Amino acid sequence: MRGGFSVGIERARQLRRNHTEAERRVWARLRARQLNGVKFRRQHPVGSFVVDFCCPERRVIVELDGGQHASRVLEDQRRTTFLVQRGYRVLRFWDNDVITHIEAVIEQIANAVSDPHPSPLPDRERGKNCPRRAERLQ
Repeated sequence: MRGGFSVGIERARQLRRNHTEAERRVWARLRARQLNGVKFRRQHPVGSFVVDFCCPERRVIVELDGGQHASRVLEDQRRTTFLVQRGYRVLRFWDNDVITHIEAVIEQIANAVSDPHPSPLPDRERGKNCPRRAERLQ
């Protein structure tokens, strides 16, 4: 840790400053609770990863993949597995699809945050530091 911040937080800040056109377009539609009234975070650390967009309340992660991801399929699969094991639903979109079909992408994200997660982790699996669990225990 440097200056009280983890490397993941520093990396997330750097990514927020250097976003892609696809990320800019999606963020314009997700920010400020515009989509179904839910809060999304941009370039949000989850474990050792920094995800493009995250809605912790609904356990939904949105990842945008550019051309470089075509050669990183195995790495992306491991990343998705890690996130799913932590109770997140992961939606992946190609940058090109975002640019050419933004309405369809936003509709899929809206459907995901509207429907309950198909296989959420029981609270006891989320760990002792889960904010929801802490609220119930008080």
